[in-house]
Amino acid sequence: MALFPPSPPVSDRHRLQLDPIATPDRLLLGPGPSNAHPTVLAALARNPIGHLDPLYIELMGEVQDLLRYAWQTENRLTLPMSGTGSAAMEATMANMIEPGDKVLVAVMGYFGLRLVDMAERYRAEVHTIERPWGEAFSLEELQAALALHQPAILALVHAETSTGVLQPMEGIGELCRRHGTLLILDTVTSLGAVPVHLDAWGVDLAYSCSQKGLSCPPGLGPFTMGPRAEAKLSARGGKVPNWYLDVSLLNQYWGSNRVYHHTAPVNMNFGMREALRLLADEGIENAWARHRRNAERLWVGLERLGLELHVPESLRLPTLTTVRIPEGVDGRAFCLHLLNTHGIEVGGGLGALAGKVWRIGLMGYNSTPENVDLLLDLLERELPSFKAAQPAVAAVAA
Repeated sequence: MALFPPSPPVSDRHRLQLDPIATPDRLLLGPGPSNAHPTVLAALARNPIGHLDPLYIELMGEVQDLLRYAWQTENRLTLPMSGTGSAAMEATMANMIEPGDKVLVAVMGYFGLRLVDMAERYRAEVHTIERPWGEAFSLEELQAALALHQPAILALVHAETSTGVLQPMEGIGELCRRHGTLLILDTVTSLGAVPVHLDAWGVDLAYSCSQKGLSCPPGLGPFTMGPRAEAKLSARGGKVPNWYLDVSLLNQYWGSNRVYHHTAPVNMNFGMREALRLLADEGIENAWARHRRNAERLWVGLERLGLELHVPESLRLPTLTTVRIPEGVDGRAFCLHLLNTHGIEVGGGLGALAGKVWRIGLMGYNSTPENVDLLLDLLERELPSFKAAQPAVAAVAA
């Protein structure tokens, strides 16, 4: 007599017969990801080693030190989260917020709204201060909001990817300390490409991503936590409500004990190590200057073509430029034209700017004068005829 019933037959319903993967070459000049450096791609293709291998443990230390260099911080708890930038963003919320904590979010674009959503999910008492999409906060506005709400945490976006605004940081950390408030800073579109001085600015937690200024594919979320944030984490009344992102557990793996937490994405960290090594070889100040120089070249060229930039020059983000779509142009259709005809990706607007702007990214490996000139040339040659064609298309449709 059979102890177990016979197995059901195997279904081939989803058994696809596919050729080996083939992807087109794209020049990614949108809001991210950007093209990865060839040296980084070569590192990703290496055979993996164990996540407790002595050589990998040595590499972990190198990545941590190089992240400290990129952020200009001495924070002990500095590591790449195993997940994209949004995982690192959520890690700041998960580790810092206890139910009922007052959290003030300064919203000047789409990613400020994401911070609000995350803070609410961790049961914070969330308050917001807002600016129109294309503007930044003044020190006086932040001071008034801190005095009014007395929050435990202020969350702020340094480089708002949805609008192309770079938030001035001078004096904000000092304000937060005066009010006993922790400062969380989103550096997703600034790390490695725009001046960032976490310690000098008094930032308590920051996060970023791998796929923009660091010239690495998406998959890791750099995260850093300073001493004041460590103290709040240690004083929690209960466990961090997210096991995977719990820094008190991750610290046992990324700290001196190297106690297993989860299987690390070793090849992604190979790539991150090489990306950060290349940044250190260039020199962080040189990388900042390169991004600024190429952004200014783009701005001058766009204005020469009669295109209007959405953000005043004093607040423009060198890594991400928002250009107002000219009247009569279907912005999405033109983006598809650039992609399908020339293999160039340019992004559209998000949220309040959807359908109103293009977002042009010059980040990491892609921030070169050659890429600027290539895009400007295509805009000069093809945008006028594309615009002229729109009324005819509309007439046919009618």
